[in-house]
Amino acid sequence: MTDATAAPAERSSGLGGKSALLLMAALIVGLALGIVAAGMGEGIKGPTVYVADLIGGLWFNALKMTVIPLIIALLVIGVVSGSDAARAGGLATKAVLWFGGFYVFSAVFGAVMTPALLALWPLPEAAAEALRNGLAGVDQSATQVTVPAIGDFFKNLVPGNPVAAAAEDQILPLVIFTALFAFALARLSAERRAPALGFFEAVGDAMLLVIGWVLALAPIGVFALAFSFGAGAGATSLGAIAHYVIIISALGLILTAAGFLIAIFVARFAPGAFLRAISGPSAVALATRSSLASLPAMLTAADALGVRRRDADVALPLAVALFRATGPAMNIGVALYVAHWLGVQITPAGYAGGIAVAALASIGAVSLPGQVSFVTSIAPISVALGVPIEPLALLLALETIPDTFRTLGNVVLDVAVTGVVSERGDEAEELAA
Repeated sequence: MTDATAAPAERSSGLGGKSALLLMAALIVGLALGIVAAGMGEGIKGPTVYVADLIGGLWFNALKMTVIPLIIALLVIGVVSGSDAARAGGLATKAVLWFGGFYVFSAVFGAVMTPALLALWPLPEAAAEALRNGLAGVDQSATQVTVPAIGDFFKNLVPGNPVAAAAEDQILPLVIFTALFAFALARLSAERRAPALGFFEAVGDAMLLVIGWVLALAPIGVFALAFSFGAGAGATSLGAIAHYVIIISALGLILTAAGFLIAIFVARFAPGAFLRAISGPSAVALATRSSLASLPAMLTAADALGVRRRDADVALPLAVALFRATGPAMNIGVALYVAHWLGVQITPAGYAGGIAVAALASIGAVSLPGQVSFVTSIAPISVALGVPIEPLALLLALETIPDTFRTLGNVVLDVAVTGVVSERGDEAEELAA
């Protein structure tokens, strides 16, 4: 899941601030009415929950159907774009290598830190039980069977039939095949690969349009799912939702702190200078939840820190296009939180698969507001882990607050990594003194 860095052609989904507030309102009203219905007896509760399940299920299935084609298309486009950027020069190569290395770190961080935070501040058992009651209709076996034993896990990393892997939701083998295909495509001449790349760009654009249409109905779908959830979980669900938002947001804040450490100890920016320079981009990020909107302020911050303008002009736009630093950690964090809710035990193979998918899928993560990319970014990780994806439809409405911290962390790390890979002149020496 990424923050709002959409290109103009991609903004047709139209999920702005008002839509995010509408989703939150649909969630709250749906939960409240579901809680009320829970106390009115089966004569009223049963039929209303049945209708709500039907409406919510249809809406979520419409959103879920875009996951496989979208992740394939975007991963191909992302790998080819990154390879082209790396070939453009030494600075771009260093930047892309940093992006890839940090993606792996971010995914491992999320896989380790989420259970640690939940151990430090666990969800109360009563709340967990209420949530399981609210999600009682989730079929866990449908996803758990996709996680093989540890021996089969390595044997099946390369799919014998990529089409069958896609049909059977074998996400990690599918992602590996797609990445290998994309790297091979990137090595072809521009003329030879243009038709194939155009096909995947068209698929990605079409899927984004479909997502936009489906998300136009998001308030109805979220209301229906929240009603069913509230009827099953009761009032306890409200505290559990706050717990979820805090845990996932904490992952973004810790990675933001890691960005400060990279800026100070690796890029060697003076702490006070970096804090002053990054305050402007941070304010824009918090207000807009958009890395793209923060780009002019990031360029100004790089100037203030003594980064050569020609380096910043390459590294920062590249970072906005390819680097979603907080995505792997926060995406796998959401999936692991759902596992915590439902009591799903993650196997070692599941953890390995989830980390790999979280890192690889971020290369092609769709650059749109968090609600747009939420399910398409996290569902593949959930499937790789063996965690049901149905709860994601409900959590989508809560993405506004975590997405704010996603964007803040991405902006801080964009500037920090730009400082690492770029050169500085006399101004930087004076700032570090």
